Amino acid sequence: MTLLITVFAAVAVTVIWYTKKNDGISLAPLMFMFWGASLMWLVDAIFEYRELGDEFFTPAPADMLNDAFLGFSVIALALVIWVAILLVKDPKGVVKKALKKQS
Repeated sequence: MTLLITVFAAVAVTVIWYTKKNDGISLAPLMFMFWGASLMWLVDAIFEYRELGDEFFTPAPADMLNDAFLGFSVIALALVIWVAILLVKDPKGVVKKALKKQS
């Protein structure tokens, strides 16, 4: 479940990144985080399949729910990191203008 969730997120961000005009907000870090997480979950799935065999394809509902929560948590963490990168780089100068306005 974690693999599917992160792959869907990676594909969605990749499509947006590919079709969107360059407006200064870089989706590349977010895209690479999602593809990296997808690769990590793929390797995890391969090793888990080696251990469990055919049982891998019939998980318990509780295990699927836990995996879904983990997948959404990974997406949320990647989004938080991406927003932090945007705030630090400040490509449109919004943070800089706000700080100048306060002082």
